[in-house]
Amino acid sequence: MSRTINMGIIGVGWIGGLRARTCATHPLVESLHLCEVDRDRLQQMAKETGARSATTDYRELLSRPDIDAIIVTTTPEQTHYPFARDCLLARKHVLLEKPMGLELKEADELMALARAASLKLTIGYTQRFNPKFAYVKQCLADGTLGRPVTALVSRHLSRSLGNKIGGRVHLSPAVMEATHDIDFVLWCLEPRKPIRVYSQHAYGVMKQAHGLPDSQWIMVTMDDGTACADWNSSATNPVTIGVAALVPFILLGSALRDDADRMPRPAASSSAGATTSGLLRPSRVGPQAL
Repeated sequence: MSRTINMGIIGVGWIGGLRARTCATHPLVESLHLCEVDRDRLQQMAKETGARSATTDYRELLSRPDIDAIIVTTTPEQTHYPFARDCLLARKHVLLEKPMGLELKEADELMALARAASLKLTIGYTQRFNPKFAYVKQCLADGTLGRPVTALVSRHLSRSLGNKIGGRVHLSPAVMEATHDIDFVLWCLEPRKPIRVYSQHAYGVMKQAHGLPDSQWIMVTMDDGTACADWNSSATNPVTIGVAALVPFILLGSALRDDADRMPRPAASSSAGATTSGLLRPSRVGPQAL
């Protein structure tokens, strides 16, 4: 039987605001508690969500025994590890936005703390809940797509968004964006495990502006020989920006049988922009929530 929980959110900017609005209307959230250093934004979100408490000091949330779980969605990204660590040490379940940390040892420590205290720690890989992504996962699970032998993901950011991200933190396209795509591919290919990774950068205008690569190729080989490629760009050129700006392009090569008629076909929409029915709501896909 499900029980209600008291939820805290540290950082209620763009993504944190989305999390706060979702929690405010969720039937399993008993009360909402917000933390934000921008006082105007804090006041706005507290009023909009009906938060029970609001503070500029995240340690006030940690000291409250009634708060069960905390979402850490702060910028800059250097704050993710220390805030999540403090939440776990305060025995709070944690949903943490990517990246977990700037170094591997930080991620390892967070996982060790969660295991030692029997706490739930999960990363905000929200693409698993995107109906289009979940539909691909379902088609793999039920055998519609056959057995995958290769996967290609391509994600291209606009230059303005690349500048926004590159201007606040010195992290590669792999850390900031490809992480979503790699998680999706690993989810689709489970229980396969990666055994070899190769990556290469390409530099251009982003190097001049932020000292960062414009794009990054990542090759992942799984333990059964499945090959995966991920191409991420933070400064999309005019040739490709109209094709895939902000929207990942995903191609799964699989060992399909010849009965192509088994592939499901979307029903015709009655009007432009109408939602296709019956396709995009698989019932048992996606990671467990807190």
